[in-house]
Amino acid sequence: MTPMRHSVSDDRLLAYAAGALSSPEALVVATHLWMRPQAGAFARRLEAVGGRLLEDIPPEPLPADALARVMARAETDAGTVEPALPLNDMPQLPEPLRRHALGPWRWMGPGVRVRDVLGPRDGACRVILLEIQPGRVMPRHTHGGVELTCVLSGAYATDDERFDRGDLEEADQHTLHQPRVVSDEACLCVAALDGQILLDGWLGRLIQPFIRL
Repeated sequence: MTPMRHSVSDDRLLAYAAGALSSPEALVVATHLWMRPQAGAFARRLEAVGGRLLEDIPPEPLPADALARVMARAETDAGTVEPALPLNDMPQLPEPLRRHALGPWRWMGPGVRVRDVLGPRDGACRVILLEIQPGRVMPRHTHGGVELTCVLSGAYATDDERFDRGDLEEADQHTLHQPRVVSDEACLCVAALDGQILLDGWLGRLIQPFIRL
């Protein structure tokens, strides 16, 4: 049987095309669209339509001190030295992810490790890479906010759905699931997390303080 293909929802795709998603969510959606060229082409058409609509909006005059404020900001930024970031050492990643430096891998449990995708943040929302070895089952959990997960390689399944390479899962505080890796290879995912995952049951609550993605 051909696996179900999970794509970004219409509402989130429209928000992406309009530039209304947070930076972490936009990066995960961009990765998904890069892996699904047909969906990516549709997103570009939406962006083009939005651009034409913007052209029809009458221009607003700039404040009198706009140029002075921009020049002052440029002088401030010129004196700021940005700290060096680690290089991206995973050339096999989709192109949107290769633009960002990566933090070190962190051990999260037997057969599970995670690393930060540096740069795209919006408050508590950030981007991570999650690698889970074959046969591993994650704890049953829900979410403190929105979680967007795109499968980069391998596959995982929940109670009634399977997510393969390029698939996108959209979860939130109303989603209770327990992903398990069903591929013969490790499952590598990129995820935008808004807040922490919240483990289910008494055992989950007991070990919750030790789980930090």
